[in-house]
Amino acid sequence: MKLSNFNFNLPKELLAEFPAENRDESRLMVVNRKTNTIEHRLFKDILEYFDEGDVMVLNNTKVFPARLYGNKEKTGARIEVFLLRELNSEQRLWDVLVDPARKIRIGNKLYFGDDDSLVAEVIDNTTSRGRTLRFLYDGSYEEFRAKLNELGETPIPKYINREVVPEDADRYQTIYAKEEGAVAAPTAGLHFSKHLLKRLEIKGIDFAEVTLHVGLGTFNPVEVEDLSKHKMDSEELIITQDACDIVNKAKAAKRKVCAVGTTTMRAMESSVSSQKTLNPYVGWTNKFIFPPYDFSVADCMITNFHTPKSTLLMMISAFMGHDLMKKAYEEAVKEGYKFYSYGDAMLIL
Repeated sequence: MKLSNFNFNLPKELLAEFPAENRDESRLMVVNRKTNTIEHRLFKDILEYFDEGDVMVLNNTKVFPARLYGNKEKTGARIEVFLLRELNSEQRLWDVLVDPARKIRIGNKLYFGDDDSLVAEVIDNTTSRGRTLRFLYDGSYEEFRAKLNELGETPIPKYINREVVPEDADRYQTIYAKEEGAVAAPTAGLHFSKHLLKRLEIKGIDFAEVTLHVGLGTFNPVEVEDLSKHKMDSEELIITQDACDIVNKAKAAKRKVCAVGTTTMRAMESSVSSQKTLNPYVGWTNKFIFPPYDFSVADCMITNFHTPKSTLLMMISAFMGHDLMKKAYEEAVKEGYKFYSYGDAMLIL
């Protein structure tokens, strides 16, 4: 499989700028791999495809307000700082992206907030846009993190061509988000409402939670025609023994195990035994799944509609088969499904 196999024409008007009015009323395309059929439903109809004892695996990562705007010392130029990951909590060191990057050099200081209450010094260059910052703040670590939350805004993706609105803080977050650390939402989970989760629970569906802190590496463009040469950025991953027990019990009982989202699928595939059971894990993963690939744990998945040439589309192709993926995506474009983070959903059985 080459990069060019994953290109398709996506009309601009199919990019979702806003979420559906109600989480569980976005559209749902149901694709059955055995029968090669496609159905058009609403997300809340997902209830009909699962039975007692089936398991849905959720990524409980929580998005933090990762996008800050500061001013460069002396010139006052406005600089966007995107927090990627904390390197050292004691020294307040962070990996960040800066924009415009050409103006930001080692030794520069950036000032944040109307009162300049937060200052950062650039101490290293990591990539063309990447920098390491040391934040200078008079206060405890908890107060420092509170200040970041106060000054930061919800990091909705760049392609959403509008200002952040207050509703984004809620809607660009799953309702089961717990563990803070993601700079992008695990978007398949955005379609679940409290009411729908309750109805699934009443029907006897079990839930297991994993934590994969989504980084920007998930969205980094693939720039090599030979997919085996693409390197994914590492993302932090935690799989507990509890989650493994729930998943492995369902597999042993021949129940469905459904990965809610590509991040959940990647998390599970990063820690499997030779018997194709799920193992506990604490660490980092840079797993990149592209065709051909033999999946070990989940036998169905929920996902959004992804961008051309993205690593996410490559995983979907590996899971559902390339021809069926192309057929489903052609149908999605024809039927006007909404794409990307705030877009519609697909259930692959």
